Amino acid sequence: MLKSDELKTWLHKDLPRLEKLLLVLATFEEAQTLANLRVRANEAGFRIPSKWNESQILGASKGLAIRATSGWEITDSGKMHLRNLGVSKISPAAMQVAADLRLHLATISDAQTRDFVEEAIKCHEAELYRSAIVMSWLGAMDVLHKHVHANHLAAFNVEASRVSKKWKAAVTTDDLGAMNESSFLDRINTLSIIGKNVKTDLKACLDRRNGCGHPNSLKVSVNQSAAHIETLLLNVFEIF
Repeated sequence: MLKSDELKTWLHKDLPRLEKLLLVLATFEEAQTLANLRVRANEAGFRIPSKWNESQILGASKGLAIRATSGWEITDSGKMHLRNLGVSKISPAAMQVAADLRLHLATISDAQTRDFVEEAIKCHEAELYRSAIVMSWLGAMDVLHKHVHANHLAAFNVEASRVSKKWKAAVTTDDLGAMNESSFLDRINTLSIIGKNVKTDLKACLDRRNGCGHPNSLKVSVNQSAAHIETLLLNVFEIF
């Protein structure tokens, strides 16, 4: 969330103790010991006063930071708190989309799908919006392929063969991935796995993903990334 070279600027502002500790925590991806927090702060030119009781300060943060087995870590609420402070350009509403998707991670049992979604969240939080759009789409397609494979494979093959005599009956999820994604959405709409309006929204996401997945001058805003992720969250991740 916060780059190490940005930490120096923030730590030398007149801020409360808690916010300074949260800023240091925000430079790490994993939970950290207090010793590591002091080292990182020192590297940024700020020596944490010895009279500070870091554990007490973080423990009284009302959920902005929590103590995990391996040390202290900043929570999604803590990240939103820093974004409201101005640490990042991401709006609280856009951050909430990422937080909602992160909550959904716990319900995803398939490791591959979970990896796609987690990487999409990290890209969005790091303001890598094109990457967030691509990775979240991959996660959504992975969910849909696995749902069709587990519940509608025979019907899907019949419908796909009706539309194209060249279709070779799918056996695995990888076989389903051989079909053009737009055509796949058409087939599952015909089978009433998704509705017409959902198909329309997902095709818009697909167009956005295609624009982001190839070298070009396309610029993507935080709001576009958030809307894309929210569409997939509401119509795929929370449904299938």
